[in-house]
Amino acid sequence: MRCSPSGRSVGRRRLLGFGLVLGAGVMPALGPAPAAAVTSSTTGAPGAPGAPTPDTPAPDAVAAWGRQAATVAAAQIGIPYAWGGGDRLGASIGFCDEENGYLNGQCLGENTVGFDCSGLALFCWYRASGGAVDLAHYTVAQYHRSAPVATRDLLPGDLLFFSRRDAPLHHVGVYAGGGAMIHAERTGTLVARLSDVLEDPRWAPEFAGARRPLPLARPA
Repeated sequence: MRCSPSGRSVGRRRLLGFGLVLGAGVMPALGPAPAAAVTSSTTGAPGAPGAPTPDTPAPDAVAAWGRQAATVAAAQIGIPYAWGGGDRLGASIGFCDEENGYLNGQCLGENTVGFDCSGLALFCWYRASGGAVDLAHYTVAQYHRSAPVATRDLLPGDLLFFSRRDAPLHHVGVYAGGGAMIHAERTGTLVARLSDVLEDPRWAPEFAGARRPLPLARPA
């Protein structure tokens, strides 16, 4: 069982009209982006390798977004898990597919407003960045839209990915700092904070790496 939809499931959800998973052009009313998110660092000459450009935020800006994403994630603790739930606006109604969204044979997804794992990640980063980071509602796509981060360099807001041989990249959580993760695990649970995730007997063996989301490049 995956914690969030595959690409096929996302397509089915869009056809059914549940939420705004990947709704292009839909922009919720947000407060102003954090100051660091719109201020490029002056370190390094323009055009030098690693120097920020108008389309590439400075590392301190991305770190500020990450801290805010972790704060947003913490505010969702206690919200129910909903398979397919979560979009740019926040918690949304989920759904059930062939295998997911059920608890004890009962479809809870279509009657629950909440988040699945990738829905939580996309909302936190979209909200924190003022819309600059717009992740897909799909764990694999989120992994590939982010930069790799060594565990020694983890910052709040980084995304932690988990994989099994039978379910590659089946789960994602938001790093909360201090070794903790905030995540939406599965049907029947609530968004929760898990301490010492990289030492947890359930999750540590499945850890597949950490990534730091990046904004989409603007077309030339």
